[in-house]
Formats: sequence, C-alpha cells, structure tokens
Amino acid sequence: MVWDTIYGRGAEIEPAEEWGGITYALAALEVALPPDWCIVPLVKVGTDLAPRANEFLNTLTRRAGAHRFIETPRPNNRVTLRYSNLDRRTEQMSGGVPPWTWKQLGPLVRDLDALYVNFISGFEMRLETARQLRYGFQGPIYVDLHSLFLGMDGTGMRVPEALVNITRWFSCFDIVQLNEDEMRLVGDNPVEVAARALASGVRLFIVTLGELGADYYSAGDFFLERRSEPRDCPSGPIRTARVAAAKFNEPLDPTGCGDVFGATTLSYLLRGASVEKAISEANALAAANLSFRGATQLHHHLRRAMTH
Repeated sequence: MVWDTIYGRGAEIEPAEEWGGITYALAALEVALPPDWCIVPLVKVGTDLAPRANEFLNTLTRRAGAHRFIETPRPNNRVTLRYSNLDRRTEQMSGGVPPWTWKQLGPLVRDLDALYVNFISGFEMRLETARQLRYGFQGPIYVDLHSLFLGMDGTGMRVPEALVNITRWFSCFDIVQLNEDEMRLVGDNPVEVAARALASGVRLFIVTLGELGADYYSAGDFFLERRSEPRDCPSGPIRTARVAAAKFNEPLDPTGCGDVFGATTLSYLLRGASVEKAISEANALAAANLSFRGATQLHHHLRRAMTH
C-alpha cells in the first residue's frame, strides 16, 4: 500500500493526500468479483501507516476475515505525483517497505484460488521469488508489471527503464498487463513482444492504450483454468483484437485507472467471461474511475457505475 500526494489533479490547487496504488485494485475487486468470491489482501505496510491501512482494509466488505498483511518496522512507501496533463506525470518515492520472500509468501497463498499481483513500487518481490511463486502456486496468476519498468535515482524520482530478464519475468505469470509506454521499453513490434511472452508460458497478454482501449494477444482461444503440473506452453496461431475504451464524462483524476482495469479484468475472467467481455467491463470501470477522486470510497462509486 502506498500513500499518495498528488499535484495538478484537475482544478485542485492544494495537493491531495490519500491511499493510492493497490487500494484502487482492491476497490475494483470489491465490486467486480463473482458473488461467492472474497478478497484476501497480501500486503506489507510500514509502521507509520499501519493503523490507517487497517482502517482502510476494514472498509472492504468482501475481504476475508483472516488478516494477511504484515507490518514492517520501516517507513511506509509514499509517492508524490505531479501531473502535467491526464496522461503524463512524474513520480517520486520514499519509504522502505522490503520485498516479499518466498518463505513469507508461500504459506499465505496455499489456500487461495487465484492471485492478482501488482507491482506498485516495483520492489514487491525479486525475480527468484516470482519464480518460486510460479511453481509453488497452482492457481492462475494475473500481473500488472507496471513499476518494474521504473528505476529510481538518488532523489527517489522514478525514471522509465527497460526490465532486465523480461522473458524470465513473463514466464512467472499466466496473464500479463502492460501499458503502451511499458510495451515500448520491451520492443518496437507489439506482436513480436506478445509472441515472446506467449512462448514463455503467458496465456493472455494485454496492453492498455488509454483512450484507445486495450489490445490483447492469446495463443488461440483463451479461457481461465487451474494449471496442471508440468505446465505446457500455449500453442496455435496468435489471436489478437482491440477492445474499444468506454465513453467517459469530464475526467477528474486518472490515478489508478490501470489498477482498476487489471483487477476488473481478472474478476470477469474468474466469472467465466470471454476475454472481450472481461476487457470491455474493465474499460468501463476504468472510465468510471476517471470521474472520482481517490480510492478511499471508490468501491461505492464503482458499484453505482456497474448498476447503470
């Protein structure tokens, strides 16, 4: 969980301060999961914000009763966002929440059916832990690689950079989400990048495109299922299509749209929806997120959007 300070958001003069990052995804899971599913947050929080984090998690009505977030004796991750327009911003991070190890994470995932992994800081886990998660967990794993593509200079400013061992990272997940800027850091040809991902074992590869919607790539028809061991790489011709973005009203805040998109996509795939249906619903809730500021009461706003 990350605490955001946001400048340049709409007409606001004073900076906004509130929860960001994974809290947007939790809000989307709250409203988009199938009725008989629950959320089990696996989160590390710094001591300074642990009480407030617990307060936020207790607002989630779909959250499982067991607490699986760990308080660490470090300052919590904090990010300062400065928007120049809806699509462009700078990020500066402070804090020191350490990454998960497999020894910590392994016992917490044993009884789960599916995992949604979001690299909010980019330091959530190292590649070796991701590989251990891949082979130690038998359910489907959805990942938003996001901040793995952000380096950090001596001031905490985040700077885009290519991801070393990208194919090995791909191989750790069933469904991979990138945005178009992150895609460009991997390669110039999206079809070739998708082919690399699918050859490594990814089953569904998604690239979000902002106002244009999202492209997806799969090896033949995709449907979500539990994996068998050993895991076979998908085969067949690559299927690809673009799912158009949803219409939106006057945008208030673009923060968290990718997080809402990813959590909603997985939720609908778990419902048994087709890829096109899942991404279409994800585009709709991401558009609804644009018209709301912050994540604290976001699940109420998204629920109203789903009923219209």
